[in-house]
Amino acid sequence: MHIDHIGIAVGDIKKATETYSKILNASPTKTEVVESEKVETVFFQTGESKVELLGATDPDSVIAKYVDKKGEGLHHVAFEVDDIHAELDRLREEGFTILNEKPKNGADNKLVAFVHPKNNHGVLVELCQTKK
Repeated sequence: MHIDHIGIAVGDIKKATETYSKILNASPTKTEVVESEKVETVFFQTGESKVELLGATDPDSVIAKYVDKKGEGLHHVAFEVDDIHAELDRLREEGFTILNEKPKNGADNKLVAFVHPKNNHGVLVELCQTKK
């Protein structure tokens, strides 16, 4: 298990992309719209991990609601796992609240599932596994 990426919720994906291009002195490595989540993602490779910017494509999306409620900033920390189903079962047995009944398709060719922040000292945790 390792940190795959950190997700940052932003109000203006274009402005945020410009900002992080300057901060990281790099161009984005990938952009993708995840229609099912109503979100546009922009990835920057940073060594072995990535920074993922998350911008809403619809005012009813989870990201739009998050930014409206909490403002821009850290949204989640994602950990890459070898077997997402086994990890979800293990965490359920440990008493964690899993927000997804089963993994769903996410950006960057990943299966993803989230662990409620109330179990993680206020941090939303994403588990992700590269699709085979």
